[in-house]
Amino acid sequence: MNAKADDDALSWSGDDDPTLDVGSEASPALPPGYTAVGRGSGGATAPSEAPSPSSPSAAEHEASVGRAGNAALVAVGVLGGVYLLYAIGWLLGGLRLQERITPDAMLVVSTALAVAAPALWFGAVVLLTRTAPRWARFAWLLAGALILVPWPFLTIGPV
Repeated sequence: MNAKADDDALSWSGDDDPTLDVGSEASPALPPGYTAVGRGSGGATAPSEAPSPSSPSAAEHEASVGRAGNAALVAVGVLGGVYLLYAIGWLLGGLRLQERITPDAMLVVSTALAVAAPALWFGAVVLLTRTAPRWARFAWLLAGALILVPWPFLTIGPV
């Protein structure tokens, strides 16, 4: 137990165990293109392998793929909302079509697929363009927004 009661909450039993000391071991090796940052990162080194000339450098790859900025995240969120509205539009348009014509199994299946198509497109684009440049993700999302317009909802209406 520590002398101060406030320090008790910040320690665990066995903190002074010498087998937990990792500072004396050899420094870990990092994959190519990674840089160690933070406390205790001075000992971490990258392997001595030089990247091949045909592969892009880590900086070029980070610049092309990179982390999404605030504007990119907002744009993906807005397009996700558009796809959600498209799914609702396909549902309402499909239900409206089922009122006008005799529903059969093919109409029910095609309505279900039409409702699922925007979510599937959005998920596939986000999953398959993880390592692609940001412009490619937005190009595919905008193409899907043009392709998946809920025409029954726009032509017949919801009511």
